[in-house]
Amino acid sequence: MATKIQLRVTQTRSQIGSPEKIRKVLKGLGLGRIGKQVTVDNTPSFRGQIKKVIHLVQVEELGQGEPKVIA
Repeated sequence: MATKIQLRVTQTRSQIGSPEKIRKVLKGLGLGRIGKQVTVDNTPSFRGQIKKVIHLVQVEELGQGEPKVIA
């Protein structure tokens, strides 16, 4: 059985000055403070949320080997 790939999302920039929609996306991902990390499944819905806030976060792909930074 193949292991499910997950994404580790780390907030690297502040949400101050961002539109309300962006703040809600960060909250939906479980972020809100600089340095906070969450691990989410690699699904199209989470990928879409990450795409909206890619300028505020760093994304790593967690698989069987070393974590790979993808954004």
